Amino acid sequence: MAVLAVLLPVVMLGFVLALGRYEDVMLRPPSARRTPQPPGSAPVAPRSQSGDVQSGCEH
Repeated sequence: MAVLAVLLPVVMLGFVLALGRYEDVMLRPPSARRTPQPPGSAPVAPRSQSGDVQSGCEH
């Protein structure tokens, strides 16, 4: 009985956290969802409107 009293709140907390995460994923607007990228691919930086390439080094 004591083991149940210790484990039950932990299980319930995990369940509530999982439901909250599920709610965040399901209720997020489609425009805010990230598109899945294949593993190992580097994220691509968005291009500027003028088409200029922005680099970290000065010429």
